[in-house]
This record gives sequence, structure tokens and C-alpha cells, in this order.
Amino acid sequence: QVQLQESGPGLVKPSQTLSLTCTVSGASVTTTDYAWDWIRQLPGKGLEWIGAINTRGVTFYSPFLKSRASIARDTSKNQFILRLTSVTPEDTAVYYCVGGAEYDYWGQGTQVTVSS
Repeated sequence: QVQLQESGPGLVKPSQTLSLTCTVSGASVTTTDYAWDWIRQLPGKGLEWIGAINTRGVTFYSPFLKSRASIARDTSKNQFILRLTSVTPEDTAVYYCVGGAEYDYWGQGTQVTVSS
């Protein structure tokens, strides 16, 4: 059974860097043909794809967030990490880590609020 769990601060100040970690169990972040994504849901809006890292460690980003987002992985801990720089209140959202061949596995989501 594959499980994903997000962790990180629930409150971030504007202009700071948001860092979220997704811990994976039941599968490896190097599993062939799997990808590991970060997706968020802004208040009152639909889901927004942020980016992904594949099993070879290649990263992909939304063009709207590419300048501020980075995704890395720690294979020794079976984790993948999102960093989002220069956050504003508009980055307030529920952030999900997602994995699998076709977005098969979802974390429960973590609320992040950007506020001074």
C-alpha cells in the first residue's frame, strides 16, 4: 500500500521560502515509470499543478511557477521536497504531494497560509 505524507510549516511570512516534504512509503521515489508531483488547491479554485520529478530525477514545472519552484528528492529518506521562493498571500493553498504512474496516490494535503 503506497502512502504519501506531506510535512512542513503551516504558516509562512511573505517573501520567505516555503519548503514542504513528502515522505513516501510502500514505493520508492526511484520506482520505474513513476512520477512524483506537487499540486495545490487555491481557496475557492481548482487544482493547480506545480511540478514533478521523475524516477531519473528530471524535474518539470508549471510555466507560471517555474521561476520560483524547485523540486528535489532524497532517495536515502524516500522523500521529495518542494521549495517555493518569494511567497505571497496568493500562494496560500492546500498543498498535495502525488505519485504513481498516473497520479494514483495522494497525500492528505497540508494547509499553507502566507501571512505576516
